[in-house]
Amino acid sequence: MKITAALALGAAVCVGVLGAPELGAQSVLITGATVYDGTGAAPRRTDVRVSKGRIVAVGQLVRAAGDSVVDAKGLALSPGFIDTHSHHDWGLDKARDAMAVVSQGVTTIVVGQDGGSHYPLKDYFATLDAAPAAVNVASYSGHATLRTRVMGKDFKRMASDVEIARMAALLREDMAAGALGLSSGLEYDAAISSATAEVVLLAREVAKAHGRYISHIRSEDRSFWAAIDEIITIGREAKLPVQVSHMKLAQRSIWGKTDSLVMLLDAARKSGVNITADVYPYTYWHSTITVLFPDRDYTSRAAAEFALTQVSSPEGVMITDFSPEPSYRGKTVAEIAKLRGTDAPQTLMDLVAMAMKDDVSEGINAVSMAEADVNRLIAWPWANVCSDGTLEGLHPRGWGSFPKVLAMARAPGAPALETLIHKMTGLSAANVGITGRGTIAVGQAADLVLFDAATVKDQATPQSPMAAATGIRGVWVNGVAVYDGAKTTAARPGKALRHSVR
Repeated sequence: MKITAALALGAAVCVGVLGAPELGAQSVLITGATVYDGTGAAPRRTDVRVSKGRIVAVGQLVRAAGDSVVDAKGLALSPGFIDTHSHHDWGLDKARDAMAVVSQGVTTIVVGQDGGSHYPLKDYFATLDAAPAAVNVASYSGHATLRTRVMGKDFKRMASDVEIARMAALLREDMAAGALGLSSGLEYDAAISSATAEVVLLAREVAKAHGRYISHIRSEDRSFWAAIDEIITIGREAKLPVQVSHMKLAQRSIWGKTDSLVMLLDAARKSGVNITADVYPYTYWHSTITVLFPDRDYTSRAAAEFALTQVSSPEGVMITDFSPEPSYRGKTVAEIAKLRGTDAPQTLMDLVAMAMKDDVSEGINAVSMAEADVNRLIAWPWANVCSDGTLEGLHPRGWGSFPKVLAMARAPGAPALETLIHKMTGLSAANVGITGRGTIAVGQAADLVLFDAATVKDQATPQSPMAAATGIRGVWVNGVAVYDGAKTTAARPGKALRHSVR
């Protein structure tokens, strides 16, 4: 069964999946689905009626005049997935059908991540209002964006009190425009020199507006435990909810220590810090090659050896983009070392030297995590699923994260499907402060995904990173069909989701 047309509610003609166009259809009735409501509750066989972008009835329903009926017998229906850490806004203005997103069942993306956001957000949201995408978009205000607006290229130092005050003023403007809160990327060049006190002061501005803080923490490997302590400190001192972005243990010496991490996070929660996390279901990450050198000691052979023995390996670091030598794309450091006739540490240092030149684009995938750790982190009750993905890129997470998690439910010992769906819907909404979405209930926005729970599966791989998942049968955003199981519908019903400053 495929959703064969955009079911634009209230349109003069509405095409249903049962065949002929139905004149005057004003609502969509989805019948016989196994409904996972996003709360983590056990599923139930029931019907759902959608009208004017909202869920208006759930239960044993009778077809009414004006209904366009979708026969969902044998399929699962859940709230649309909320990607709490997304970079799918890159290029969204030119690819507003958002195929990478909707083909996964994702109906809302949360952008402005890792400290980088559109500026000013007021203008970005206005652009989305004028030219909507197929999906809803919410955004954080980026710490690095504010920092570079104030400090320019002179960011490799601590900011002065005056500069922090100027950042705070810009942040207040973004919060008034509807930012969910503040994001940071403390491992990256524009923010790595910032003091914790700087971030706390900005986070306090967010707390005044009842917003949140989300962070690519200062280290995911060498200084991991200190970085976790830092985000807990920020939450405690600024008195606001904090979320660890794409949480991982990305160093061999700390693999297997997820129980210690969970105990630390649980203790923080018991002490009053509302700390949560998002996780993507892969053992490898995507970033710049320079993050392998957190001390920015790019000519240190010892640092290069550490990166290739503890953080990843010569075979585990794959170039995804490298403008100085495009032929390196898709090759590992081990393969490039063989081509260049140098050993792996020297090759890595040489690649970084080439990457440090002006106007260079570069990126890597690096295997850094253990599968057991990833699964344990996803299972933490306060962790939701994210992608950290893009519309186009060489990491499959941009196209495969959510179907991959759905397929996990079929593995022995995995969390129940209703639990995993909760981690992609209701919990996701709660963790980033989005209201009115994430559950199937009367009055909620009609963001929905219909899928085959027995067969749904990711197809994206490092070799074919933009392969669409199978088993996703239909996706609605604000009550309008945007994906029919094979292709997008050309509908653009997404909204800019603004946080309300109370």
